[in-house]
Amino acid sequence: MGRIVLINYGPETGKLATIVDIVDNNKCLIDGPRKLTGVQRQIIPFKRIALTDFKVDIPKAASQKTLTAAIEAADILGKWESTSWAKKLAAKKKRANLSDFDRFKLMVARKQKAKIVADKVKQMS
Repeated sequence: MGRIVLINYGPETGKLATIVDIVDNNKCLIDGPRKLTGVQRQIIPFKRIALTDFKVDIPKAASQKTLTAAIEAADILGKWESTSWAKKLAAKKKRANLSDFDRFKLMVARKQKAKIVADKVKQMS
């Protein structure tokens, strides 16, 4: 109980939730809580979540109020944003939302960087 998980499938993909209770070997009860992460209490299979390194101390089947207080006290959302996993997900989302012109500018910048690196390597040789 209390393990913070990342939902990796379904309509709430990419959102954080907390395991509140274990239903059986294949499913668990998770809760966002909705006010913090936008995930409502639901039963979800273990295949659709990824465990994180974060854990909060909560009792079994804790209420949303208790869960919210524990998450805010431990500053879980702040710690999550500083992880490399969260940064990779944010970068992936940002790249997915680029327009054609933004992708073009990125391509030009990569070419310029590659030319600068190649020139420096050539000078060093």
